[in-house]
Amino acid sequence: MSSERPGGPAGDRPRRGIMFVISSPSGAGKTTLCRRIISEVPGVSLSVSATTRPIRQGETDGADYLFRTSAEFEEMIDRDAFLEWAKVHRNYYGTPRAEVEQRLVAGMDVVFDVDWQGARALKTQRPGDVVSVFILPPSIPQLRARLEGRPGSTAQSVAARLAGAHDDILRWGEYDYALVNDNLDTAFSELRAILIAERTRRVRAALGRMVDRLLAESQPPTAGPA
Repeated sequence: MSSERPGGPAGDRPRRGIMFVISSPSGAGKTTLCRRIISEVPGVSLSVSATTRPIRQGETDGADYLFRTSAEFEEMIDRDAFLEWAKVHRNYYGTPRAEVEQRLVAGMDVVFDVDWQGARALKTQRPGDVVSVFILPPSIPQLRARLEGRPGSTAQSVAARLAGAHDDILRWGEYDYALVNDNLDTAFSELRAILIAERTRRVRAALGRMVDRLLAESQPPTAGPA
């Protein structure tokens, strides 16, 4: 059976999905890698965050973000409807709880494109479900070049993101895995390998009934009377 398919063996309950949490400094490539893992590995979906920031040109409500008013977001906070939430630059961001839980129970892996604060909060909430990966840039000069090459970048925005990168990189040791995005294809292959390996860990594979069957089938025949 392919390890890329969600769920367990035929006749067994599906394995519980993985919360695949991916973080990096801005410009290190986490969003591109998240999109590739979702599009190229079966059984993976993206966690869509809720936010109160204004919708930008080209964005779609429900696909890029769940756009909510401050009142709606705060009502969700009061209902404990988020796995994690934070207020960043006067706007709220958060991970809705119900949809993520439904996907995990169905054996779907869920990718989270979040910063270190979100990663820490998710791991606190669901330590047994989270597998976290930190993406490092190959060097700060290369990170600067990537940021400067973004459409609409300014000297001020690049400087602010580089300052934030220092704080982000300080937290790399909090993650289960770290990889360097020096080559996008290589980084993707490594990220995919981490996900596939985590799917087959004994605690997640949901193979109990299959193992019981194999043990029963492999029992030596009972000796008859002499």
